[in-house]
Amino acid sequence: MTPAVSTLGNGFTVATLTVPGVSTAAVGLYVDVGARHEAAADNGLAHFLEHMVFKGTRTRSARAIAEAIEDAGGSLNAWTARDVTAFHARTLASDVELGVELIADLVRNPRFDADDIEREREVVLSELGEARDTPDDLVWDVAQALAFPDQPLGRAILGDEGTLAAMDAAGLNRWLATHYRGAGSVLAAAGAVDHAALVRQAEGLFGDLAAEAGPVAEAGVWRGGSEHVKKRSEQAHIVLGFAGPGIHDPGYFATQLFATAAGGGMSSRLFQELREERGLAYSIGASHSPYAETGLFSVSMATQPRDAAQALDLSRATLAATAATLSPAELARAKAQLKASLLFAMEDMGGLSSWLGQRWLSHRAFIDVPALTATIDAVPLEAVRAAGAALLAGAQVEARVGPKRG
Repeated sequence: MTPAVSTLGNGFTVATLTVPGVSTAAVGLYVDVGARHEAAADNGLAHFLEHMVFKGTRTRSARAIAEAIEDAGGSLNAWTARDVTAFHARTLASDVELGVELIADLVRNPRFDADDIEREREVVLSELGEARDTPDDLVWDVAQALAFPDQPLGRAILGDEGTLAAMDAAGLNRWLATHYRGAGSVLAAAGAVDHAALVRQAEGLFGDLAAEAGPVAEAGVWRGGSEHVKKRSEQAHIVLGFAGPGIHDPGYFATQLFATAAGGGMSSRLFQELREERGLAYSIGASHSPYAETGLFSVSMATQPRDAAQALDLSRATLAATAATLSPAELARAKAQLKASLLFAMEDMGGLSSWLGQRWLSHRAFIDVPALTATIDAVPLEAVRAAGAALLAGAQVEARVGPKRG
């Protein structure tokens, strides 16, 4: 299936994939702005805005927003990442227009009432406290800050107490006007959708957005380092990180395959070595999170504090061995896993809509599923080994949250 794509005069894009035989749809507005676009004083603003638009618009209260989508049996939600903010709806085929209209109301007509800002500030502070109380969440923020210290890409998405205290309606309106623009936005829909109808609706709802692209985010520069946050817990939560390639890098798929082979499942080397053979960790895995110009390749684990040093040493040794001796059979298994994970996601309408939106923002183009799987199949063994060796050659991150070293 090939997406239908239309671009309005202001650069706003509508991308749809009509799926025969389904009676539901997923539609989302994906905007190329996130936490990495924030100045230090604005840290957490992208996420706070995502919360605030649900508190009411100039045409609907928060309750009316919730009732409008749920009266139709649908759902409406949003999320903020470091490089993307998304507002998405799931609806029956007959209610796609409603879902789009509600999304537009959220981002084009937010009210930003002062009392609502104060209440939602407390909600986000609670969310921040929960993240800090959860070691396996906190360790990722520590790792990100070590990888990209004193940079937007290294700051926590939620912000902190100081930046949250300074947020007000003026800042929220400034953020919308600066970053929510036609050239950096895509309305992506999948399932029982009518492309022409969505284009007409988008023209009325988003056609007057400013055409110029918003400010470009500061490029991330990998640094590395180590930090141990002392915290009472039964487990030591650890992220071992390496500088990985960006999403446009020719080595992107080779690195994804290396992550899968090294720690992508129960048959992976890390799982077999650390859990099955040594019993050093209950959970362990490897993944690669790419950005436009760089990435974070990571091994994450939870282990007994007394075993943390041994688990780290063995993880590094296992990665090195994988880079040196990855076998054709292991690579074939990694390719099967990576292709399957992509296909599984694309058989869910929400996953398919998300893929359409994020793919357009990152590449301004689409690749169909057969071409995507063919690209994965074409990655040679030598390239995957070389990707692993390149990761290990650079500066590393060692983030740990838990009790003192055993």
